[in-house]
Amino acid sequence: MWKDFWIEEDGVGVIEIILVLVVLISLVAIFKKQLTSLIKSLLSKVTSQSNAI
Repeated sequence: MWKDFWIEEDGVGVIEIILVLVVLISLVAIFKKQLTSLIKSLLSKVTSQSNAI
């Protein structure tokens, strides 16, 4: 029974997805200030250039 459980790889895909999500969420949490300032800068440029048109 333990041998079959160890060889079975059905849950591997789910674990990989969870690990990728954890890494992405932690990166967003670490670089939150930088991402916020970047987005504000981009939105202000878009607004100023759309007003020029």
